[in-house]
Amino acid sequence: MTQIVTDSANRPAPEVTALSPEAWQKRLQQIAADPRMSEDNTTISKASVMKFAKLPLFIGLVGLIVTIIGAFTVSDVHALAAFEVGLFTALAISLGGMFWVMVFHSLNAGWSITLRRQFENLGVVIWLPVIMLIVVAMIEIFSHGILLRWLDPHLESHLLEVKAPYLNSTRLIGFLAVYSIAWLAISRCFYGWSRRCDETGDRRLGRKSRFVAGFAIPVFALTTTFCAFDYLMSPDYRFFSTMWGVYYFASCGLSGVSAVAIIAYLLRRAGKLEGLVGEEHFHDLGKLVFAFTVFWAYITFSQYFLIWYSNIPEETAWFYNRQEFGYNWLFWVMIIGHFILPFLILISRVTKRNLGTLALMSCYMLLMVVLDMVWILRPMVDFASPEGTAGSGIATIWLDIAGVVGVLGIYAGVVAMQIAKGPLLPIKDPMLHEAMKHKNYV
Repeated sequence: MTQIVTDSANRPAPEVTALSPEAWQKRLQQIAADPRMSEDNTTISKASVMKFAKLPLFIGLVGLIVTIIGAFTVSDVHALAAFEVGLFTALAISLGGMFWVMVFHSLNAGWSITLRRQFENLGVVIWLPVIMLIVVAMIEIFSHGILLRWLDPHLESHLLEVKAPYLNSTRLIGFLAVYSIAWLAISRCFYGWSRRCDETGDRRLGRKSRFVAGFAIPVFALTTTFCAFDYLMSPDYRFFSTMWGVYYFASCGLSGVSAVAIIAYLLRRAGKLEGLVGEEHFHDLGKLVFAFTVFWAYITFSQYFLIWYSNIPEETAWFYNRQEFGYNWLFWVMIIGHFILPFLILISRVTKRNLGTLALMSCYMLLMVVLDMVWILRPMVDFASPEGTAGSGIATIWLDIAGVVGVLGIYAGVVAMQIAKGPLLPIKDPMLHEAMKHKNYV
């Protein structure tokens, strides 16, 4: 239950849209005069951010170089799978950021205003995973299928003949163009309107964002679903699951809110957003992390149960292959590490309100998302590689680590630089006063 903001003990605060222009300007002046809204508290210098960003950028660059070397010395299938694990984790974080921005606008979530800029920052850097996704698609097409074996013109299969209207390079490129344009447009619009509101205080921008969010959410849902079909489900072209899109979406929602919890904690450690983002806001972030942990488990179990119950060979083979090639341990890691353990920890109110503990749990949940991508993509190294099991085993785990660290290191550095490009929160948002007074009771 969230506290209702009031101007006095008995009178609710007037709706922002009901305020006269003069009253609105007076409110903006009151917010600007608040000591918590000082420039030192609401901005961070590019120099201080670069001190932080240099390390992940360097580690990421080294990781990518090692991954490229591994593609030539170990296995191109292994290297590409490792790279895609990092790529689809980074993409999930940005898609999650976009999703929460649209949800907050749609629901008029006043409590989220002091945190929303960080969700916007995650969304607007989606250009980086999009570029990486385009590179992956081009490698797959020009190589006639590395992980996407159905791109191999010499591969003969009755299932491929039946699925040819969908599983073809022309359709793959066309859909990739749609994903890219949609995601870039959505993220840029919401971020751009938010930044323009910082400068002008124009209340109409908030109403425009709320209106557009209603249309953008279905577009987001469709593009995310079909992207998951194309690059995470189709490597095993025999397999199909109508729940696959929402399965990946669960990781997106979890990744986005976990990343913001980490960013908010680091900003607070740097002495920023004092009095603007506190344990009340972290409590709500913790609720969302907990909720999407349970949601991921629900979707994952439902998908597994339907496949087990129907017992269709094309579906059950997906799980059977992972057991045969020694990934059964990861199956149990997902059950215990991705659901049972975080469920028991995050169910506590104390855990969700402790900034450091929630940030630590958010790091842990991002690691679980990485392992989930490993569970999806890594087995393809064993049963999709022309060399059979080339590149598998503990001896080449360095390549798995390099691919993931390479992508996520670069991504973390870019996100850090994005954070320094403007105020750390929407400084003239119509509902900022509500976020500044936010309080939880449960």
